[in-house]
Amino acid sequence: MRKVKFAPGNIYHIFNRGVEKRNIFNNDRDRWRFLQGLFLFNDARKFHNILYQLERNEKAINFNILRDFVKNSHESRDPLVTIMADCLMPNHYHLIVQEIKEDGISNFMHKFGTGYVKYFNQKYDRVGSLFQGTFKAAAIKNDIYLQYLLVYVNVINPAQLIEPNLKQEGVKNIENVLSFAENYDWSTNKEYLKTRESIIIDKGLLGEIFLDVEKYKGFARDVLLSKKYNNIDHLTLE
Repeated sequence: MRKVKFAPGNIYHIFNRGVEKRNIFNNDRDRWRFLQGLFLFNDARKFHNILYQLERNEKAINFNILRDFVKNSHESRDPLVTIMADCLMPNHYHLIVQEIKEDGISNFMHKFGTGYVKYFNQKYDRVGSLFQGTFKAAAIKNDIYLQYLLVYVNVINPAQLIEPNLKQEGVKNIENVLSFAENYDWSTNKEYLKTRESIIIDKGLLGEIFLDVEKYKGFARDVLLSKKYNNIDHLTLE
């Protein structure tokens, strides 16, 4: 039984990795399919046929194409959760979500997870589990933890691709790390830097806290240099 109890209005860190730490994305198309699912399965209705229309589209999928499909469908939406941030890494993912409806997170993650595993297994002719058990969840108790977690998701995770021991040893080249994170396409760092707009994301409270881009940049730099991410080890993937 899950120890974390979900409740509407509360914010959670949701994360999982591939079984046996295997990669869960083999290319950018897989990553876009994952992001499409984040948006399209976040709906109280049973199903969303736009996903299949998108899968038949041979063009490179991006946020604009997804936005156009949704606009042209003329279908109303009934979200289960608010997705405040996300990060896709080679063998795991992170989400910061706020539950909107009762059982919203559980319903959303079941539909979304089942959909992605089905897609991945069919595409790569495999069977069985893709993820390491059911998704993990940690409740965010206060605003400062939420801010640290945002930097962990948006900046520290991508940065570990160029500084693998960053969490253990601290950042070696802060400018390289921040530059890499600024250009990383598969986290919501660009949304918080206001260099990209995603149809998936609703920043909610985090958008109110970081209205100013320079404040966000300065906070991220301070968290990295002072190793404040150590304060949220209990909220993160081991």
